[in-house]
Amino acid sequence: MGFSTTLLSLLVVAVAGTSALFLPHGNFTFPTESGALSARGVQGPGQGTFDGFFWQNFVAGSFDVIFTNIAGGQYEVQWDGSGDFVVGQGFNPGSRTRVMNFNANWGPNPASAAILSVYGWSTNPLVEYYINEDANDFNLGTINSGTTHKGTVVSDGSTYDIYTHTQVNQPSIQGTATFQQYLSVRQNKRTSGSVTIANHINAWAALGMPLGTMNLQIMAVEGLSSSGQATVTVS
Repeated sequence: MGFSTTLLSLLVVAVAGTSALFLPHGNFTFPTESGALSARGVQGPGQGTFDGFFWQNFVAGSFDVIFTNIAGGQYEVQWDGSGDFVVGQGFNPGSRTRVMNFNANWGPNPASAAILSVYGWSTNPLVEYYINEDANDFNLGTINSGTTHKGTVVSDGSTYDIYTHTQVNQPSIQGTATFQQYLSVRQNKRTSGSVTIANHINAWAALGMPLGTMNLQIMAVEGLSSSGQATVTVS
C-alpha cells in the first residue's frame, strides 16, 4: 500500500477523514542493508535481514523515523513529521499458509494517523495487500477515493471488510506499474493475536482477487503526517 505522489499536498485533509490516494511502498530503490546479529540495530531506509527476519523501512516526505531492529523478531519505531512511512519485520518470501503471531504497543501516547497490518506483495499478478488489525484516526478501507467494498470474511475472532483499489502508474516492487491493492480491514481492532493469512487469501480469491507468487510479508506499522511510537514483536 501507499500513497500517490499527490498525497503530500493532501495530507492534512486525509488525516481529517477526506479521501486521499495511496502511494505504494514497493519502490525499493534504497540501498539494501543487513543488520548485524546483535541485540539491536538501527536501520536507515531500505530492506534487509536481521536475526533471521526480513525487514523493510520506507519513508516518504518530511518524516523523522527511527527504526530499530531488535533480536527475536521485535522492532521499535518512533516518528514525527509529515508524509508517509511503512516499516516492519517478517518474511521474504511470504507464505499463503502462515499464521502470523504479533504483539504491539503504541506509546507512550496513542499514535495519530497510524495503522498496524500484515503487509505484503505478490507477483503474476502484481498485488499489494493488507490485513489491517489496528488503526488510529483513519480507516484504511475508506480513506482512498475509488476504493471498492467487495465483501467480508470472518477470521480470528472478527469480521473483516474486504476492499480493492487500483493503482495506476505507481511505484511497485517491479518499478512503475499499474496493479491492484487488496485490503482486509478488521472491525474489532486489536494490538495482539494471530492472523490466519490463508483465510484472507481464500476469501480474496473467491471474490475474484487472486494472489500470485508470494513476495515480502511483514507485520507493519504505517503512518502519515503524525507522530508516535510503537514496539512490535512478530513470530
